Amino acid sequence: MPNDPTIPDDERTGRAPDEPAQERVPPQNHFEVGILVARRRLRGPWATHAWLPVAALPAAPPVANWTQLAETEAESTFYAGSYEVLLHPAETSHYRDNLVSGRPSLWVSLRKLGEDSYEIATVTADPYEGEAMAEGIGEIVEAVPMPSECQGILRAFFEAFHVERKFEKRKRDRADPEALARGGQGKGRGE
Repeated sequence: MPNDPTIPDDERTGRAPDEPAQERVPPQNHFEVGILVARRRLRGPWATHAWLPVAALPAAPPVANWTQLAETEAESTFYAGSYEVLLHPAETSHYRDNLVSGRPSLWVSLRKLGEDSYEIATVTADPYEGEAMAEGIGEIVEAVPMPSECQGILRAFFEAFHVERKFEKRKRDRADPEALARGGQGKGRGE
């Protein structure tokens, strides 16, 4: 029994009585990223430019949102702002799929507020949520490389909370051919 007073502390906990207890720090369930966005010039009759998330920083830098960082003839790069990515224990298998994909990514969604005015709508580490966001209309969604610091937080969260669930194929009940002859009275109808 875990609280049995007849068992010495060292046998119950696996450490000597004078050894200090090491507190296990739970992994973070969130991390903050800074998002970089590019305004790319286009050569076409219908649009002059396009906005696109291009990178995620491992933390928010001490600059104002929508600060221009660089400009070339082809594009201008802006720091769009920071976003706190929340992690959920039910999605750990999705996070694993992202981490082992060969290119761990964050999916960034930009929402248009007005002419050349955007906000960060959401950022996720769940590849399936990112795919679903990309199917929507009206938002710009791009996968950007996940910073290595964020990968470490995601990996620690996965290792702490993942529970492998065994797939069990559901077995269907056999059809009762006599049920139609009885007028639909059969199993599961309040007999």
